[in-house]
This record gives sequence, structure tokens and C-alpha cells, in this order.
Amino acid sequence: MANTMFTRRNLAGRIGRMEQLASIRRYSIEDGKGRGMRAFEVSNASGFEFTVYPDRGLDLGPARFNGKPLTWMSCNGPVAPAFYDKSSVEWLRTWMGGLLTTCGWINVGNPCVTAEGENGIHGRMDHTPAEEVNARAYWKADDEYAMEISGRIVHSRVFGEKLVTTRTISTRLGFPGVELCDRTENVGSATMPLMQLYHMNFGWPLVGESMKLVAAEHAVTPRDPDAAKGVAEWDRFPAPTAGFAEQVLYHDLPAGDDGFCTMKIVNPEFGPEVRLSFRKAELPYLVQWRMPGVGEYVTGLEPANCFPIGQKDFAEKGLLRRIEPGQVVETRIRLSVGG
Repeated sequence: MANTMFTRRNLAGRIGRMEQLASIRRYSIEDGKGRGMRAFEVSNASGFEFTVYPDRGLDLGPARFNGKPLTWMSCNGPVAPAFYDKSSVEWLRTWMGGLLTTCGWINVGNPCVTAEGENGIHGRMDHTPAEEVNARAYWKADDEYAMEISGRIVHSRVFGEKLVTTRTISTRLGFPGVELCDRTENVGSATMPLMQLYHMNFGWPLVGESMKLVAAEHAVTPRDPDAAKGVAEWDRFPAPTAGFAEQVLYHDLPAGDDGFCTMKIVNPEFGPEVRLSFRKAELPYLVQWRMPGVGEYVTGLEPANCFPIGQKDFAEKGLLRRIEPGQVVETRIRLSVGG
């Protein structure tokens, strides 16, 4: 069905309910480590479908296009936030993968001890249940049926940070993609670090030997000697490789006239390209995680305002961003399939 048919007037006599074409289905997980976790499953008659987990900071889980997976899912499966353990790298026991894992806001990367206390790998955002969660679908205009999920994620500690993020996840009838807007406010009385990394995880069959990453010409910087081995082939991906040491690369993408940077995943064996865009003013870096391991076969594309090396080491570089009392920082990310 062509998108020109997706107008309120054209659909009025053709369907009984909008759920025939587009729906936000609510359910809860009833088994395993994810038992009791809320979930939303979103479909919009475009072939693109995705899952949202309110109890994991409104992060995004599995996503598919025309039934084919876009995302890598970890061996852990869905895990409720009660299992979170900040010790060392125990975060890896509860990381689910999926289309989006939010990392931060106080620490991203290596565990470290700072003025805010002990920080585990990648912080607490992904394990914080959202509040005031709401889902709605409505005619925004005669030719636009909007679908939105929203909520607040409160990142707080007595005698510490008091950051409130209002997240809105949106799509629309016939649009093969999703948009995310975070508005993060410092509601406390002290200036606080603000480390933000949006860990987006793409897997087979989108990711494979026929895949190519495409972007405007830009600088690519390796994190360490292991990553330096992958600079020359950052835009390609090998077959599953036993014993592969992960490679992390930093991309300085140029912004377009609209202020957004874009990187595309192109794989003729999968079909349509996948386009990831983000606003550079708030998220100046794209972190690439190359991990063609056996079972951990994943390409991570991660818009960020920091490098994933831990707050302490990043602050020593003089690059750590901070958020003042009363300040609001808005970040925007778009993902679409087929251009």
C-alpha cells in the first residue's frame, strides 16, 4: 500500500480500527530474568517494527524490517533492572543488546570511582525504570498518524546528581523508522558531569561480509592499538572470527545543513539501507564498536558526547561536558530503513 493512501480521509471507509494498520501493543514478560518487565511492541504498516522496554530506561529492544532482524541480541535475553550490579564489568551479565542501550549519564565506559561515587561500566541509565510512561497514537494531521511513547527517567542520588530525562520515542503510519528525543534537565543545585552514549547494536543478517558503512569523508581515530588494526577497514566487516579482540573507533562526522550527521549501513544481501542520523551539537562523536566475534557478531554505532573510557580518564582529557543547575540538554537521533 502506497503512503499516499495513509490519510485519514482515504482510510475512513477501508478499516474498522487503526490497529488494523498501526498499533502500540502493551504486554509484560512472564518468564526468566525478565519476568514482570513491561514492554511495548510498535508496528506501523511500513514493515518496520520495534520493541520498547519502559523498565530499562525506555530503551529499544529487538527491531525488524519485513520480518528480518536489524539488531543483535545478547546471550542474556531480556533482564529486569533488579538484577543490575555495578561491580566491575558485571553490567555485561544484564546487557540485552537490542536497537538502543542508553549509557551514562554519570559514567560511560570503564568502571571508576569519582566524586559521584562508585561507577560501573556504562552507568545506570539502561537499568533505571521510567516513570509517567505513556503511549498514544493519534491523527496529528489529516495525512499524519503519529505514534509516541514517552516517560521520565530520574537519575538521582541523595547528596549527588539529580538529573531528569524526558524521553519521547516517535514514529508514524507508513514511516520505516523511529525518532528519539531526550530532554535532560539538571533539577539539582550543583553542576554535574553529563556523559551520554547511545549504544545502537546491529546484527546479522544486516551485518555481514557484504555490509559496508557509508558516510561523508571524515577523520577516524582508534581508541587503542587493537583498534588501530581496524582503521583501514572500518567500513567493512569480516566473517565470525574466534578470539577477535574488540575494536573501538571514534568518528568525527561532518554535520549537514540541518545540523545532523549521518552514517548508512548498506548490505545488498539484506536489501534496503539503514540510515542513522544524530544532531552533532550535543553528540559530537560517533563511536564504532567492531565485534565480529563468534556469538558476539555485532556492529555498534554509538552517537555520544564522550569517549567510552570512563569519567575519570575522559575528564583528564579536558573534554568532559557538564550540565548546570536548571540547564536542559536536548539530544535527537533518527533511524530509518530504505533511505
